[in-house]
Amino acid sequence: MLAQTPEPPYYAVIFSSLRTPEDGVGYAATAQQMLELAAEQPGFLGVESARAELGLTVSYWSSLEAIQQWRDVAEHRLARARGHKRWYQAFQVRIARVEREYGWSRPGRGSDGPIAPADF
Repeated sequence: MLAQTPEPPYYAVIFSSLRTPEDGVGYAATAQQMLELAAEQPGFLGVESARAELGLTVSYWSSLEAIQQWRDVAEHRLARARGHKRWYQAFQVRIARVEREYGWSRPGRGSDGPIAPADF
């Protein structure tokens, strides 16, 4: 499902990861718990995630302050520590300000709103 975000500007935290063979031990449950906890945080706008050989999760936030507050949540700190120790071979976090967005969805499968021009 695509995240329903407000009009820009807002922020995106892009988390790219390569997992270890041990990622099956508690990884999925922790990922779900972090998603539920993030959704309760002030400033959280949504998330999109794909996990295969390369894990890619993009979470959306109203401000840099909201991102920092999420980073400081105790349960999130513990999950990050488990990730460093057990689940990830490598990861990269990128924080970006979203200036523009546009999209399209097939009629009957979501919004039938206008299509913005793909001009980049």
